[in-house]
Amino acid sequence: MQTLITGGTGFLGAQTARCLVEKGECPILFDINDRKTLLKGIEEKVKVVSGNLANFSHVLNVIRENRIEVVYHLGGMLSMPSEADPWASYQSNANGTFHVLEASRILGVKKVIFSSTTATFGMDIREDYLNDYTLQRPTLFYGCTKVFAELLGRFYRRKFDIDFRAVRFPSVVGPGVKTPGVAQYTSWAIEESYKENSFAIWVTPETCCPIIYYKDAALSLIKLAEAPAKNIKTVVYTLGGIFPTPSAKELSEMVKKKIPSANITFKIDKERTELITKHPIDDHLAREEWGWKCTYNLDQLVDDFIHELALNLKIYN
Repeated sequence: MQTLITGGTGFLGAQTARCLVEKGECPILFDINDRKTLLKGIEEKVKVVSGNLANFSHVLNVIRENRIEVVYHLGGMLSMPSEADPWASYQSNANGTFHVLEASRILGVKKVIFSSTTATFGMDIREDYLNDYTLQRPTLFYGCTKVFAELLGRFYRRKFDIDFRAVRFPSVVGPGVKTPGVAQYTSWAIEESYKENSFAIWVTPETCCPIIYYKDAALSLIKLAEAPAKNIKTVVYTLGGIFPTPSAKELSEMVKKKIPSANITFKIDKERTELITKHPIDDHLAREEWGWKCTYNLDQLVDDFIHELALNLKIYN
């Protein structure tokens, strides 16, 4: 089966590619950035194609020329870059998703797996927990584009019988995160501490931002793709990650436990704190319909993060 990963050379795309290679596949990685830094060890087992999601011909060509059957659509602009340049974000995230789905329709792609976000939630949440039926009224432009992409995918599923499936990720934690985001302190507090740099967390110590380790995130995408079609009823699934959700203080204390020299402080940015998803997440439908299960707790996450840095620090710098 020939597989395409958009955003394939990035943080989550590279890990998803690594998982597919371990399963015997040789995925095509489509990205505006053709760097291979995060592909250490699998460079010869993947094909990197440089292209822009905003350009329909680029998307159409990579799918046609490589006879793609399954697309993992992970590419796009993240929260802070989207706030800074919503016009570019619209082209990448909204039009880019339309291009992936339309090219898939034209060329007969069987399945599209999409990475969405809990940033699709925002204002007027009335429940104590987020779930798959919580009102989606995002605050961030990034969230707006992701809601549109989810709905567009549902339309293509109904109208054109494309097997569209998606997950909404909480903050994805892992080494090598470069793009600024409202919740990226969850990764940088660990990485900067390992590099012996001081780090200031910009939310209050009590802030509980749901998190998922990047290895769990990549595995969830593959597990969702492999699930029998008859099991997929909800279509777009909100994933909860580590439960119970650790606070920023608990994350800081865990890092200091593992790295005693860590110098982590708190310097509150009220605007960014207000934009972060803080509700715990009920993801029972993903568990019931396709067997989702988070495998890393906070202790294991920090241990494995440090292990990855120790093995591959050069590629994450």
